[in-house]
Amino acid sequence: MEKFIQLTLSGVANGAIFALVALGFVLIYKSSDVINFAQGELLMIGAYLTYMTVQQFGLFWPIGVVVAVILAAGVGVLIQQLVLRPMIGEPAISVIMVTIGLSSLLRAIVGAIWGVTPLAAPQFLPRDPVSIMGASVSIDKLLAIVLALVLFGLLTIFFRRSSEGIAMRAVADDQQAALSMGISVKRVWAVAWAIAAVTAAVGGILLMSIFGGVSGTIGRVGLLVFPVVILGGLDSIPGAIVGGLIIGLLQAFAGGYLPPALGLGEVVPFIVLLLILLIRPYGLFGQRMIERV
Repeated sequence: MEKFIQLTLSGVANGAIFALVALGFVLIYKSSDVINFAQGELLMIGAYLTYMTVQQFGLFWPIGVVVAVILAAGVGVLIQQLVLRPMIGEPAISVIMVTIGLSSLLRAIVGAIWGVTPLAAPQFLPRDPVSIMGASVSIDKLLAIVLALVLFGLLTIFFRRSSEGIAMRAVADDQQAALSMGISVKRVWAVAWAIAAVTAAVGGILLMSIFGGVSGTIGRVGLLVFPVVILGGLDSIPGAIVGGLIIGLLQAFAGGYLPPALGLGEVVPFIVLLLILLIRPYGLFGQRMIERV
């Protein structure tokens, strides 16, 4: 029982981080129909920017984290303006290839600035173990769950109450109708990329604090975004949250109960991805699109 609780909490913590990254992926797809294969690299950039502001510039860590998140949002807007905006009207495969190339470019830029050697980073979250029903769980994973829930709550308020959030929902539903109402679609796209960069950066910061270091491999978490968004639905924000939790739990249980030599903890999400594509390709909460030809 103790092992089950420990794996469950660990899976929920990882799943919350996956959901944060997947949320940005879904926002970009909903607002601009762009499948962003560089979402994992935005997570990596957020982690490295935090390392820069806190470790290299010596800022007090709460201030350093805020500055890093603001810089990450700026990177997202810059990418949308310089890279994606000129691709408006181009075939979908061209835009996909651009985001794949963008991921390689971002990795190269990070490697040129900070190198490829893993760097030790300060741990913002306490790692003292706490006992929950006999299971020992570190505080940082519990705090990661809480912080992710707070961010989800703030984003929910943003989408429901703010004018920009309502505009994003309108653009996601019907771009032409939103244009006729005077909504700037280009501005909405820039906001979507900024939010996507922020959510990815927060995920990267949490991972950096949990593991006590940062390296280029942290961007590989972005690979788990695709099983998450396919499971939840490419255009579903609740699906991103539920999909992240499911993938996080499956990964934790597979790694904890199956023989470690098989390495199924890393493979299970992609097995789920294949099954979902075969059985329900639009995901658990995605909108089923029927095209007549």
